[in-house]
Amino acid sequence: MDVVDSHTHVISPDAERYPHAPLGGHRSDWSKARPVDHHGLVAAMDEAGIAQAVVVQASTVYGHDSRYVVEAVRAHPGRFVGVFSLDAVAGDAVDQIKRWRDEGLVGLRLFTTGSTMPGQADWLGDPRSWPAWTYAEAHGIPVCLQMTMDGIPMLRGLLQRFPQAKVLLDHLARPDLADGPPYEKARALFDLAVFPGVHLKLTNRTLAAAGQGASTATAFIPLVVQRFGADRVLWGSNFPAAEGSLAALLGEAKAGLSVLPEAERAAILAGSARRLYPALGDARHG
Repeated sequence: MDVVDSHTHVISPDAERYPHAPLGGHRSDWSKARPVDHHGLVAAMDEAGIAQAVVVQASTVYGHDSRYVVEAVRAHPGRFVGVFSLDAVAGDAVDQIKRWRDEGLVGLRLFTTGSTMPGQADWLGDPRSWPAWTYAEAHGIPVCLQMTMDGIPMLRGLLQRFPQAKVLLDHLARPDLADGPPYEKARALFDLAVFPGVHLKLTNRTLAAAGQGASTATAFIPLVVQRFGADRVLWGSNFPAAEGSLAALLGEAKAGLSVLPEAERAAILAGSARRLYPALGDARHG
């Protein structure tokens, strides 16, 4: 089966050329314990049988300096597309979008929470970010959001202002799924289905959360697909931030998706990513 991994990271062994400047002020533990450069990522993909991947800026290592993502994409043009990050409320945010797009990157990431920045940043809905959102919406640039469920009210406000924006929620915004079906604690997430631009990134974190308490992955995933459609759900390994081999992470995902029809599995494992990031198709045939 064709597989595209929508959420990977790469760490350079050359800290002089690519100095560390992590958001939150300290480098993430996973990046110190399990660093993988872009050559190592390709090797892991080959072992797992993964055709292509989206390399997402490692904000907990490099902050908004996405130059190593650029290097990865240029070194493996048939395998990778890249997602950069930036400070959306900075006065030069639009210029930064243009800069990284000129460098060949195709997606934008806003980092509002994470291992080095716990909680939920309140700048997500800040009017100072609106120029960046306006530009991303006008140019069809997917915006990955590293956020929690607490950020959903701010996101709804943005989506009402920018109804054509393409948004991809990393880890499905980290919902609490332990209550099990019908997942009342995740109602705010399911309610986002009314916004056609909202896409969901199904990662190891989501699969783990779906296995807690009264929940199982095979109960949760069909409900997500029922509400959003398989064409708005993308699988991402979160490798190497996630522990375990890339092949094992893919195996866990396939097990969780096993209850779905083949066409829906194919969409989540590859087709949805190719639609959201058209450059993947270009790279595959280029």
